[in-house]
Amino acid sequence: MSGKAGQLNALLGKGSEFEGKLTFEGEVRIDGKFTGTILTKDTLTIGEGAKVTADINAGVIIVSGAVEGTIRATGHVELHAPARIKGTIETPSMSMDRGVIFEGTTKMENLTGKAPPAPGAPAK
Repeated sequence: MSGKAGQLNALLGKGSEFEGKLTFEGEVRIDGKFTGTILTKDTLTIGEGAKVTADINAGVIIVSGAVEGTIRATGHVELHAPARIKGTIETPSMSMDRGVIFEGTTKMENLTGKAPPAPGAPAK
């Protein structure tokens, strides 16, 4: 799949269940149940009411539902209430709203493999 920025490419809606490996380009939203592995360089949104048990590797991950497993983002992770996270989050940047429940560990580092700019270095 491919699409324009901000365009939703796929939706796993409420009441739906999927088990397996999900690989995609563009933006995907999960509002149902998912178990397995998710791989993308793009954006994954886990909506309120969604239940995801997975190892997730993505560019940007936005969570408002329940996630159990490992979350790895090369860009950033956004946790919005009433999100419930149980597991590990690895990301260079994260924001968390008041009301989010997070049980686990966080490791904040650059996951892209590129060295961050030195302090005081001009931005490119």
